[in-house]
Amino acid sequence: MKKKRVVITGLGVVSPNGIGLSDFLDGLREGRSGIRFFQNLKDLGFSCCIAGQPKVTEEMKLNYLSPLQLRNFNSSGILYGCMAGIDAWKDAGFKIEPEVPVDFESGTVFGTGTSGVDKFREGIYLVDQGNVRRLGSTTVAQTMASGVSAYLSGILGLGNQVTTNSSACATGTEAVLLGFERIQNGKASRMLVGSCSDHGPYLWSGFDAMRVLTYKHNGSPELGSRPMSATATGFVPGSGAGALLLEDLDSALGRGARIYAEVLGGHVNSGGQREGGTMTAPNSEAVQRCIREALKEAQVEPGEIDLINGHLTATSKDPTEIRNWKEALGRTKTDFPYINSLKSMTGHGLAASGSLECVSSVLEVYHDFIFPSINSEDLHPEIEQEINSEKVPQKVVQTRVDVVAKASFGFGDVNACVLFKKFERNSIEK
Repeated sequence: MKKKRVVITGLGVVSPNGIGLSDFLDGLREGRSGIRFFQNLKDLGFSCCIAGQPKVTEEMKLNYLSPLQLRNFNSSGILYGCMAGIDAWKDAGFKIEPEVPVDFESGTVFGTGTSGVDKFREGIYLVDQGNVRRLGSTTVAQTMASGVSAYLSGILGLGNQVTTNSSACATGTEAVLLGFERIQNGKASRMLVGSCSDHGPYLWSGFDAMRVLTYKHNGSPELGSRPMSATATGFVPGSGAGALLLEDLDSALGRGARIYAEVLGGHVNSGGQREGGTMTAPNSEAVQRCIREALKEAQVEPGEIDLINGHLTATSKDPTEIRNWKEALGRTKTDFPYINSLKSMTGHGLAASGSLECVSSVLEVYHDFIFPSINSEDLHPEIEQEINSEKVPQKVVQTRVDVVAKASFGFGDVNACVLFKKFERNSIEK
């Protein structure tokens, strides 16, 4: 059977530097930081007291969930995922109609790392106090890993595959590829894909204890997230959600949908925590293999890539990532593509990071611009040896963007890379 072509017809985002597509797009172009200082982190003894947390108001919540749903709701990740997913669905031109039949041609792969951390804490406290009956009826739905996909399925009436993936920081990028493959193989017409992450001290504390978070910018939060910088001292924790509505090209054309970009394909692998790879560090050979296989599966030549939307977290591994890209693509210092890091503005959204970055990549393809990688004006000397500094933009670059490579590398030595391409209607076979 001939493989289906897969395009993106809807986007949704809940990010520290912008909620909703318009606000997020403005934030990207402005190089707007969403990193803030949080007094509660200082009060709890955190070394890193800054973070990226979306500014979601109570009024905003009511645009997505009913007062009844929100009454006992205490899962920020699921909330962000529902908001982004609903926005992507509507952005693609679909309505939310509870009375319509189940849509067996639409499904979701919506990932997360740890769901409902605050709800777990609340539940543990009540159980320890002997108040089991006070837990409420939504505890399970908010704390099970697949809670976000279950909520979205019920809101949207999805009847195809409904599941949640979890691959640490590679989760969101992997979700895109899982949905892509399902449509490509003719098993669905549409797949809502994305990922989300909770916010707060109970999720971020482990990273603070590992001493991988920056502690030098509590008084200057907007300068704290510094991917590729010589003065980077660790990553800034973040949260949020990104969502993409993937669709069979024939379905999209048949209903006259706006098409943001085409998903060409990609690859997922693991370094097996061997040969330099560990629970927290990537096996460079596996990273390079993932990139090369992604290009092969997407049928893209290394020279066709205009932009890399990197994983780039502001740790000591940033120079290694640049070297891996350079080796995998066979590109030289002078012809290396542009490369940027959304984390410079949002912090590291953990399980949400891949999907947030995929949304930002697609917007760059659709609107022909490259957002700045802020706080990297003092480029790391090892990176400066590998690539020309102008390839790490400090302000927005208005230029045609045809192909973007987006990769994510996660705890457990897992990798995912996807290729997005500008959609050209003259590429449709007659």
